[in-house]
Formats: sequence, C-alpha cells, structure tokens
Amino acid sequence: AVNGVLTNLVLMSNNIGDEGAAALASALRVNGVLTSLDVGFNDLTEEAALGIVRVERQRNKLTSLGLGDCGIGPTGAAEIAEYVSGSGVLKTLNLSQNQLCGVDIIGRGTYSVVGITALAEALKVNGVLTSLNLSDNALCGVKFGRGSYDASGIQALAEALKVNGVLKTLTLHSNNIGDEGAKA
Repeated sequence: AVNGVLTNLVLMSNNIGDEGAAALASALRVNGVLTSLDVGFNDLTEEAALGIVRVERQRNKLTSLGLGDCGIGPTGAAEIAEYVSGSGVLKTLNLSQNQLCGVDIIGRGTYSVVGITALAEALKVNGVLTSLNLSDNALCGVKFGRGSYDASGIQALAEALKVNGVLKTLTLHSNNIGDEGAKA
C-alpha cells in the first residue's frame, strides 16, 4: 500500500546509506503526494543522492529537496542543474556541505566550475526556485586555507541573479568568497 497523505518527510542525520536511498527512490516512484523530502546528512554517496534526483526528475512533485552533505561533486551538481532547469515545482533546494566545485570540507580536491556554472545557468531559466542553500561548498576553491582562490563560480552565480526574478533566498555562508567574489 502507498501512503496517500504524507507530504513532508525529513530523514536528516539518520545513518541512511545507499541501500536506504535506493528504497526511498523506489517508494518515491509510486508516491504521488510527497512534496518535501530531506535526506541530507546521512551516509549517502553522490550516486545514491542522484538516484533520488533522477526519480524526482521524472515524477516532478517535490517543492522542497534537501541533499546537504551527500558527497555531490561537480558532475552531480551539473546533473542536479538539469533537474532544476526543467522543474516547474521545486521551490527549495539544499545543497549545503557538498563538494559542488570539487573541493571537500577540509580543502582537499581539485577546483572545477562545471557544477556551479551549470547551477547558475539553471537559475537563469528556472522560474519557481525561491530558496537555494549552497553554504559550505568551497565555491571559490578554498577551504581552511587550502586550495587556490577562483571567483569564477561566484561570478557565474552573480550573473544568473541579474536575470533570475524569483530566487528570494540564496545562502552562501562558509564559502570563502572574499573581496573579489563579493564584488561580483
């Protein structure tokens, strides 16, 4: 039997792994009423998180999706951007504490603008997303003094904001934006 009344499911910080995420994605396929899902801060890999996104891309019912700390890198961010571009219902998206630009929470990795640029492009065409959390993603390539500063991701976001007329809340804390990024 499918639950026909549950609209909001918050499963943050519950030690859910890839197997649990696959089960959630499967349940999401047949659930027509769930509009808010948060699976952030579990033990999901990028692929598990993207499995949920792929199902939702077909389903297109969620108005809120939480994917904080799901190991999402530049390629995953680009795939999520495709979802955001085409969604006519998603209003809130939490991608905090991922590696959207390839740099992890302690500054390891190689900076890439692929994901953040794709998200910026999605913001240019999306007409419903009103809240986006990109906090703690090393959007400029630096975390705890490690990495090389690059403001091109923030600059792409700033350009997108010039044409986006619906985004009301953009959370960017803990990204080491610096003066150059703030000028964007």
